[in-house]
Amino acid sequence: MTLFQAIVLGIVQGITEFLPISSSGHLVLVPHVLHWQIPARQAFVFDVLVQMGTLVAVMAYFWDDLWGIVVHFVTALRHRRPLETAEARLGWYLLLATVPAVVGGLWFKDTVEAAFASPRAVGYFLWATAALLIVAEVLGKRRRDLRALTWWDALVIGLFQVLALFPGVSRSGSTISGGMLRHFDRRSAARFSFLMSVPVMLGAGAVALKELLSLPAVGQVWLPVLVGFLTALVSGYLAIKWLLAYLGRHSLWVFASYCLLLGAGIVWLSA
Repeated sequence: MTLFQAIVLGIVQGITEFLPISSSGHLVLVPHVLHWQIPARQAFVFDVLVQMGTLVAVMAYFWDDLWGIVVHFVTALRHRRPLETAEARLGWYLLLATVPAVVGGLWFKDTVEAAFASPRAVGYFLWATAALLIVAEVLGKRRRDLRALTWWDALVIGLFQVLALFPGVSRSGSTISGGMLRHFDRRSAARFSFLMSVPVMLGAGAVALKELLSLPAVGQVWLPVLVGFLTALVSGYLAIKWLLAYLGRHSLWVFASYCLLLGAGIVWLSA
């Protein structure tokens, strides 16, 4: 992998991780369209570790929220009243929302890895992302905010996150849709989606780091990974800021249309 490839893929990762158009799908498609021959194992490790750049981006953007959650979570445990504050409850809800993705990742591991090798599958899953966004816009009532979040809401949204294991299904798109189908407004659904990405990205990054250290030519991989990490961090931070402002005034229809058109183009080209 060259530094130019790392920069391009890092920017793609940062932007598409938070916009509801599927980062995994784009990371599969961009090398395919540009005819980049990147070794499969190296590409997989790069993709997951570069997500750590977007992890840092979301932690930087929501630092005050995350710090408050951690402080109240620990304090509530020390007082032996784990649900005594809204911030402590939110911490438990974020952990609960992560459980389905962990179980699904272990259960569907082989199926997911096979899907990453198929551009046509990415096209079909992009249609699935579009369908989720459309259903959320049509059926969501958008009358609740995060103060009304319950454990059942968190679990349901976590189940939507399982769909994002497949390339082409947007993690942010599926979880924002899940939140909107629980009748949260768009900004609240997006905020919870971004916050719940933190534990998932931490776990995925730890697994990928172990694989990275086992590569025979690890010394040739770390520089592209670092470059991709930094570009993903900057572009991811800007994407979060832009999307939250956008969702305050606009719907998800433009993203659904994009996924429909891109998916159609991919299926047609791969037929």
